[in-house]
Amino acid sequence: MLLTLTSTAPDATDLGFLLHKHPDRAQTFDLSVGQAHVFYPEASPQRCTVALLVEVDPIDLVRGRRSGEALTDYVNDRPYAASSLLAVALGRVFRTAMTGTCVNRPDLEGVTMPLEVRVPAMPEPSMVARLFGPLGWSVDVDVPALDPEVPSWGPAPYGDVRLTGSLTVAEALRHLYVLLPALDGGKHYFVGPDEVDKLVRAAGDWLGGHPERDWILRRTLAHRREYVADAVERLTVLDGLTVEETADPDPEAAKDEAVARPLAVDRRDAVLDALRTSGARSVVDLGCGEGALVRALLADPTFTRVVGVDVSVRELKKAAAGLDRMPDSVRARLSLFQSSATYRDERLAGADAVVLMEVIEHVDLDRLPALERSVFGEARPRTVVVTTPNAEHNVRYPHLHAGGLRHTDHRFEWTRAELADWAARVQAAYGYTFRVAAIGPVDDEVGPPTQLVVFTARDAA
Repeated sequence: MLLTLTSTAPDATDLGFLLHKHPDRAQTFDLSVGQAHVFYPEASPQRCTVALLVEVDPIDLVRGRRSGEALTDYVNDRPYAASSLLAVALGRVFRTAMTGTCVNRPDLEGVTMPLEVRVPAMPEPSMVARLFGPLGWSVDVDVPALDPEVPSWGPAPYGDVRLTGSLTVAEALRHLYVLLPALDGGKHYFVGPDEVDKLVRAAGDWLGGHPERDWILRRTLAHRREYVADAVERLTVLDGLTVEETADPDPEAAKDEAVARPLAVDRRDAVLDALRTSGARSVVDLGCGEGALVRALLADPTFTRVVGVDVSVRELKKAAAGLDRMPDSVRARLSLFQSSATYRDERLAGADAVVLMEVIEHVDLDRLPALERSVFGEARPRTVVVTTPNAEHNVRYPHLHAGGLRHTDHRFEWTRAELADWAARVQAAYGYTFRVAAIGPVDDEVGPPTQLVVFTARDAA
């Protein structure tokens, strides 16, 4: 299997310093399943490419495995397709480079540069853009026919993948180290608790907020529910979120799932589903906070214009973090600016949809009519998506005293009936229809933890 990493930065051969591998010297490293070779097909000041070639010995691959286990056959795709074998080789060969340290050239540490990654045989090609896109990569995937002479066989299960972006070399290596096993969907070695430690060390700065976090964790951690739950908790802390805001309050309600989904993920996915169903192309995330929904919207090219708005400059700076790593084509779709949901702002007009995700409960009740006027009256998008806590479900949170609110900044929390009453008033005043739906596991007595309401302008219904 083959992977190449190319730099086109000025003095491109600086790549050798960052990788701790000299361009004039080919090196070989022993692995438990074969050998890894590192060499430079090209090395000039304008363009420098390093290649990692992994030769898998099929005898070593199956030695010591019991009959009936995976990978017992000598003939399989392991020597050719990108997999956990390639990720292990990356960790073995470029261990120091992945830390971002560069002893001989400390001035290169943390420097972003134009990079290109090529992996000729990547499994799960339909997922590649969804995994690498949110991390700042521009993704090109060529999936050939399984057999050009037999069209009915359909496409091959592998894609020729090219990633381009402006990142640090350490970031690029860590992205590949984590996501290659996820795309492969199986590791060639035993997955134990220490695998969570490795995952958090390699991806703790970005995986917590990744739109496909749960998919990555399940695939990387062999669908071991206890490991996935541990990883979610540790990544949540690293991401600066509280367990109260992100943890599923009733894990038993999702016992049939591989892992109980955090409520924040359910909420985000419900909003994305509502937006896709509405056909929206331009979306305003009003009260975007640190940009979790903004990042998910940018990961889907269906949304051609994404606007993040928040009253807090501090939150907008967090949302803007990492924009310089995005491809120009992605960055061009995004606008961020400061504003308030309760004041008229002409910049909010013209969008297909406005999202108020966990926002209205932060507004004083006597200011809610002002929000209604600015959103439904002045901006008047075709679709408005609102999520808010269900106050009835609060009795399922043991840490909340009777009548307590889930967050210290909440001004109110509505029951299901109170939300429906408010939606009906908006419908009558501004000419919208609405539907209400549940988010999260539904309790037979007190309903879901979060409620969703989708408003549609009557002239667009």
